[in-house]
Amino acid sequence: MREKKMSTIAVLGAGPGLGMSVARRFAKEGYAVGLVSRSTDRHPGYLEELSASGVPAVAVAADLRAPGAAANALAEITAALGPIDVVYHGPGAQNLSAPTVGILETQPADIRRAMAETLEPAVEVANLALPTMRSRGRGALVYVSGLSALVPLPFLGPYAPASGALRTYARTLAAAAAEDGVHVGSLVVGGLIERGDIHRMLTDPATPAPYATLDPDELAGAVWRLASGTEDEVVFDVLTQDPAEG
Repeated sequence: MREKKMSTIAVLGAGPGLGMSVARRFAKEGYAVGLVSRSTDRHPGYLEELSASGVPAVAVAADLRAPGAAANALAEITAALGPIDVVYHGPGAQNLSAPTVGILETQPADIRRAMAETLEPAVEVANLALPTMRSRGRGALVYVSGLSALVPLPFLGPYAPASGALRTYARTLAAAAAEDGVHVGSLVVGGLIERGDIHRMLTDPATPAPYATLDPDELAGAVWRLASGTEDEVVFDVLTQDPAEG
């Protein structure tokens, strides 16, 4: 009897918060894991943890905004682990300390820059991953966007419309790819994700955060459902939730 091939996920945005929670969740389900992040500093620890779960794993350093970076990263994962069955697209912010402008101060150049950082890499990844998935009649892409895709958040400036564009792209892609057996899911996140870099930057480890946060393991469960096709979109919102309703 021919041995069944292990499924593979590519985690684009392998940070200590949601990215690694997604990796752990899919590893638990028996997936081989390909990790992609901008720095190699954390890769040894990530790979050591995943190897303990008994699944194959590789890590690739790449800035997905750079020309050819996504193609090279996905090719490296495929060479090591085989065809990619699921792509999780959730790269983090490029510069956590960069100043932001509000929507009233946003200029066309700001919009172009935000789109280049968010939407353009997402489209490139789809163009790379979808042809093989469609030809095989199965596969999944899951895109992460911010709550400004659904709720007006003026302080996010150019990243608000960029987030909306990313969500619209994911939802439109889902409608087009469904007939080929490919699931495209949309995860909308409104809140500070625990264990992530932004959470670590904004909070004191010795004291609880003064505001509601999101458990990355719970979000990873939503990514699993989206990739499985049981849901098309999942929204997590603690930013606009009435405390009395929480």
